[in-house]
Amino acid sequence: MTDTILVVDKLKKYFPTKRGTVKAVDNISFSVATGETMGLVGESGSGKTTTAQCVVGIYPPTDGEISFKGQAVSKVFGKRPKSLKQEIRIVFQDPGSSLNPKRSIKQILSVPLKVHRVATKKDNLTKIKSLLEMVELPPEYMYKYPRAIGGGEKQMVAIARALATNPSLVLLDEPTSALDVSVQGKIINLLMKLQQDLNLTYLFITHDLSLMRNVASRVAIMYLGKLCEIAPTVEFFQNPTHPYTKMLLSAIPVVSQEEKALKPTKIASRGEIPSPVNVPPGCSFHSRCPEKMDMCAQDDPVMVEIGEGHVTRCHLFAEAKTTAPIA
Repeated sequence: MTDTILVVDKLKKYFPTKRGTVKAVDNISFSVATGETMGLVGESGSGKTTTAQCVVGIYPPTDGEISFKGQAVSKVFGKRPKSLKQEIRIVFQDPGSSLNPKRSIKQILSVPLKVHRVATKKDNLTKIKSLLEMVELPPEYMYKYPRAIGGGEKQMVAIARALATNPSLVLLDEPTSALDVSVQGKIINLLMKLQQDLNLTYLFITHDLSLMRNVASRVAIMYLGKLCEIAPTVEFFQNPTHPYTKMLLSAIPVVSQEEKALKPTKIASRGEIPSPVNVPPGCSFHSRCPEKMDMCAQDDPVMVEIGEGHVTRCHLFAEAKTTAPIA
């Protein structure tokens, strides 16, 4: 059985505001196997980015546990050892804002090398050249500044920076959504090649379900801070169970009759996404759900296992009566 590199157990991240408490991440559990690409999908405000920021250490969890390679890491926020920061890296959504415009590419890539002592001062230049070649950029790019290169090239530099410390787990926070369509495919192909060459594990955060069909081994759906469904990718697209999942899949644009035949029946979205400060009681999706029952407005469903590796959080499957393990 493949080793598990990351376990997120009952993770919560709440933010107090003047209007109330925002439950950005509310009691979610999942795991990621070594070498896989786990897709975390949801609309804006679903909590997927906050989840990644808790994993990488940007935010301390309000409650719950995060374990990396069997070591509990959520309780050492602010005191994470360099070895842990070296192994868990993140690529942000917008390379235009994640790269310092006043520093050259050489200076940007030198920072993680120096902080984590990956290369000696003598070998620094050689390592930078190697990183640029790894992301398919010519070595002379090290003398350029972010403003002088395109969006796709900036993201390649951001990827090189993440890989500078030889990490095991890379969190990809919508790494292509800020890019032109013409370069998105190139970035995805590069990420897949790097994963194979370097034995990387990805937690891939996106709102693009059609992208997950091609790159992820498993897919997890988030809605208003909670997980709705987790399944292996093939099972996820062939046998979606949660009404929210079906709604998302039915909205994916298709270009052929074959693709159309694979889509769930069109499900019209009802109402608007509730405010994260005022999440409805019971199932958070019930106000928009076409299959809601009386209990949905009162009782919050729990995750149940309905197949091998396939778990869902919906009262329609309560008869399964099997509380799901951390998927």
